[in-house]
Amino acid sequence: MFGSLSEEVEVKVSADKAWQLYGTIKLGEIAAKHTLESIDVLEGDGGVGTVIKVNFKPESRISYCKEKFTMIDNDNMVREVEIIEGGLLDFGFTLCRIRIEVKDNANDKTGSSCVAKMTVEYEVKEEAVGNTSLVTIEPFVVLMKIANEHLLNSS
Repeated sequence: MFGSLSEEVEVKVSADKAWQLYGTIKLGEIAAKHTLESIDVLEGDGGVGTVIKVNFKPESRISYCKEKFTMIDNDNMVREVEIIEGGLLDFGFTLCRIRIEVKDNANDKTGSSCVAKMTVEYEVKEEAVGNTSLVTIEPFVVLMKIANEHLLNSS
């Protein structure tokens, strides 16, 4: 079974400025300070092929996952990571991909704001379909709000 969830939020900075955070490993570093136990870079420098280990807080149902940066398109401001170990893969999922997109805000002709979109795509084995309730966009919405506050405070 395949599914996806997504959410968009308005960011009160230009798309280029937002991409300087959303398109890089800095986004994970901000998450580690606020919502995670820690993030460890296992290989790479933030480009395609980078592998990070995300350690969740003890109260989480998931202790850790390893993510690999599989695509970074700076021209279109899109980045994708896939879980390659742990996380939802331990619950019968065969794919968990997180896509981050930053685009100009069509309602703002001044260019002083943009839209950030997070999408979680997943595939789960038939015998584990009951675990799809573990997939939620909420942690990513929280992350986007924290990232947006960081962008506003660093302007």
